[in-house]
Parts: sequence; C-alpha cells; structure tokens
Amino acid sequence: MFTKEELEAIAAVVLKHPNLLVISDEIYEHINFTGDQTSMASLPGMFERTITVNGFAKGFAMTGWRVGYIAAPKWIADGCNKVQGQITSANCSIAQRAAYAAITGDITPTQEMVQQYRHRRDIVYNLLEEIPGIKANYPQGAFYFFPDVSYYYGKSDGQATIKNGDDFCLYMLEKAHVSLVPGGAFGEENCVRLSYAASENDLVEAMKRIREALLNLK
Repeated sequence: MFTKEELEAIAAVVLKHPNLLVISDEIYEHINFTGDQTSMASLPGMFERTITVNGFAKGFAMTGWRVGYIAAPKWIADGCNKVQGQITSANCSIAQRAAYAAITGDITPTQEMVQQYRHRRDIVYNLLEEIPGIKANYPQGAFYFFPDVSYYYGKSDGQATIKNGDDFCLYMLEKAHVSLVPGGAFGEENCVRLSYAASENDLVEAMKRIREALLNLK
C-alpha cells in the first residue's frame, strides 16, 4: 500500500515532466487495512495526468466476471475505446448489471469481507513467524504475503535441493501439496507469494504442511 505521502512524492516527480502520465492500479482500494486509501488522481495537479484502473474482482468478490474500467482524461479514454473496440467485444449484459449493482449498492458486505481478510492475515502472519528462517512482511492490504524464503536456498532433503524460488515452490507443491508462486515474477527472487484468500481451516492446514515440509530440509 502506498501512503498518501509516498504518492505525493511520486506526483512531485511526475508534475515536473509535462508528457508523463501515471497509470494507477487501484483494484485493491477496498481491501485496505489502514483505513486510509488515497487515489493518485485526487492529488493536486494529478487529475488530468492519471489513468485509474479498477475492477470488481477483488473488492466485490467478482473473480471471473472480467469486468473492469478506467477513469482518465477524455482524450485518453477515447483512444482506449478505439483500440478496445477492435480487439474485443463488450462484456455480457449480466456481468455489467452485476457490476453496476456492486458499485452503486451497499458497501457493507465488502467491509465485512475485508474484516475476514484482516483476521486471516493475522492468523497466517503468526504462523509464518513460527517457521524458522522465514522473514514475513505484514500486509496493509490485498490478500497476499510475500515472505523471504532464501534461508532455505541451498538446503536439501536428500532428494531435492532448493536453489531458488522456483525450486521452493515446486518442493512445496510436491511435498506439502501447497501451491505458492515464485517471487521472481514480481521482482524479488528471494521471496514467494502466498495468498490467504482461502478458508481459515485451509490456511491453518497449509501452514502446518509448509512447516513440516521445511523441517526436512538440512
């Protein structure tokens, strides 16, 4: 989560360059545990310099409905519309009506969902903290951890040797039957991505399996 101060620092750089625009992905705006969400376009001078990208998959649990939108200066939106009109057809009317209901309706279900995510974050964080060698971040939003697992690089169970994040994730898949995503895809080879968008019972079981599998690495 970028703080307002961090966004203001980015905006200060952008405003020095007349031809520079910001694409701000705000799809996790509602899954925010800080209570303070700032949109880049709301900052002074940034309204006409920001393309806000958003959708319904996260905050309204509409994964798979494939409905999204941008908010941008009209000349940019018009250009996007020209390109979009040539490469894909419109979303179905059912999904559009559902999206309309989500964005204009009662936000209480989303708020209740966020509270559940906050609770699951704390459960997984505490369990990660109990695993030797893993350095866990404390997410301020969304539903992922990005722990540093490089402590286990170079270790082996006698059959498999963990050399990098890809090996770590494959080892977890084969030995613990837990699916993780290598951090290299997100810019950090020493980390893996762990989603806690699952039931509390499944998360506790998954963390137990991860811990037990790592105990076999020497």
